[in-house]
Amino acid sequence: MGKRPKNTSWEKKIVMGDHASCDTFEKDNYTICLGIPYEDSKTLVIVVYSIVFAIGLPANCLTSVLTLAQIRRNNAIAIYIFSLSLCDLMYLSTLPLWIIYVQQDHNWNMGEQVCKLTGFIFFCNIYISILLLCCISLDRYVALVYALESRGRRGRKKAIIIVCFLVAAVAVIHSPVFHMNSIHNNNCFETLPLDKTLASFSFARFLLGFVIPFTILIFTNYKIFQRTKTSDSVTSHQKAKVKYLAIAIIVIFLMCFAPYHVVLLIRAIYFMFHQDCSCPFEKRIYSVFTAFLCLSTANGIADPIIYVLTSENVRKDFYRGLRRWKSNSSRLNSSINHKTDSSKLKMQKESQEGVLGEENKEMPSSSQVQETICIHNSKDPEGGS
Repeated sequence: MGKRPKNTSWEKKIVMGDHASCDTFEKDNYTICLGIPYEDSKTLVIVVYSIVFAIGLPANCLTSVLTLAQIRRNNAIAIYIFSLSLCDLMYLSTLPLWIIYVQQDHNWNMGEQVCKLTGFIFFCNIYISILLLCCISLDRYVALVYALESRGRRGRKKAIIIVCFLVAAVAVIHSPVFHMNSIHNNNCFETLPLDKTLASFSFARFLLGFVIPFTILIFTNYKIFQRTKTSDSVTSHQKAKVKYLAIAIIVIFLMCFAPYHVVLLIRAIYFMFHQDCSCPFEKRIYSVFTAFLCLSTANGIADPIIYVLTSENVRKDFYRGLRRWKSNSSRLNSSINHKTDSSKLKMQKESQEGVLGEENKEMPSSSQVQETICIHNSKDPEGGS
């Protein structure tokens, strides 16, 4: 944000241009845009975030469980898919906070540290997801194009090392958010207008976080498709599967991440040329930017659908796990029923023994009967010897 000498706590500034006027407030040395149309996108954000949370949470939980079976078989891609699911789950856990924030008209009331943490998770989720998608495509590319050379070199340990390195790098790059003033005018990470630092960061995010990964995805998936097309050892069904999966990767990447990064770039370019009066443009593009932000959230649903449920091995693991779950459930039910029957028999036996015991207490024994008769005869004066 543009920093200016502090005058009063609230100072209205009107800058007249050739065709527009800028209405801003300056509070605590920070310039704040007025009239941002939050209400225009409120319903969209709440509906999309709720749907993504409701579908993405169980889908990614299922994905993470199923990929564990693949990891045990030393499957390198399973490491990337599992990491992708965990990354999505971490971000999905913050969606209720963003929903509350939007419902409260973009007023953050949960503390600055929580704001910083949720913002950090959001930024890390986007770029860890992008890099993991690149890792999956690169692994498939190496496995198909360099099948002999890569045999024995693509393993679980290397995949874990790569994932740890990528996560650490992204986390370190975004760690400055914990040292930033993240809340302005009760808004959490909604800096309007931009400042030079954020504009420069937007350029870096567009180049390093979108253009280079997208180039890698295009190159690797094109080579994969080209190799399978000319291969005689691959069946037509496998070729079709590779083709559709490659197309799906590109489409999801473009749908979820391209619009968001394009708007980031446009906002940064406009700010560089209109540093003194960028609020009118920010107000016009805000609803579009919010819609594209919702699209970036949808990768929490797309990732498990594309990379797990379309895999034949994972489907087999799913059905195998489902059968195992049914078998365990039936065993558990039979065990419970057996224990219940045993308990009932035991209770019946105990109750019967208790009744017999009471009856035995009430009924005298034969010796007691004989003793009673003898005493009675001895006391009877008319009894003979």
